[in-house]
Amino acid sequence: MKRILALDVGARRVGLARTDPTGTLAVPQGVYWRRGGQEDVRALAELARSLGAEALVVGLPLHMDGRLSPQAQEVRAFAQAVAQAAQLPLYFVDERWTTAEAERVLREAGLPPRKRKGQVDALSAVLILQAWLERVRSQGGETDAGVHLLFGE
Repeated sequence: MKRILALDVGARRVGLARTDPTGTLAVPQGVYWRRGGQEDVRALAELARSLGAEALVVGLPLHMDGRLSPQAQEVRAFAQAVAQAAQLPLYFVDERWTTAEAERVLREAGLPPRKRKGQVDALSAVLILQAWLERVRSQGGETDAGVHLLFGE
C-alpha cells in the first residue's frame, strides 16, 4: 500500500492524517493552521513531499442528498491545487459525518470541549483516510491514477 496523506479542509484549519509505515492504518498527523491562498497550497504540498506521500485523499463536504455544496466546491478547488503542486493523484471521500463522529469519539474519551478543536480536525482526517483505505482494500487494492469520488457519487 502506498504512503497516503489525508486532508480535512476547513476555513481556518486543515486536519491531517497519514498512513502508517505499512500503509494499512490511518494515523493523525496534526493540524495545519491556514494562512491563506498559495501559502497554504505550498505548505501542504511540501508536507506531502516531506512525508513521501504517493497520493492525496481529501474529505468532500457534500449536501445530505449528495450534491456538491459551495464549501465542497471550494475544497475541491483547493485540493486540486495542492495535488497539482505536489504532483500527486487526488482522491475525494464523502465526509458528511466525519466531524460529528470525531466529536462523539473525543466526547466519549472525556476530552474537554476547549481541547477538542484541533483534535477534531485531525481525527476527522483519520476517519476520512481510514474510510479510503477500507474501500481500496475491499476493491482488491486497486486505485486509479486520477481524481475519484469514492462515496456520494
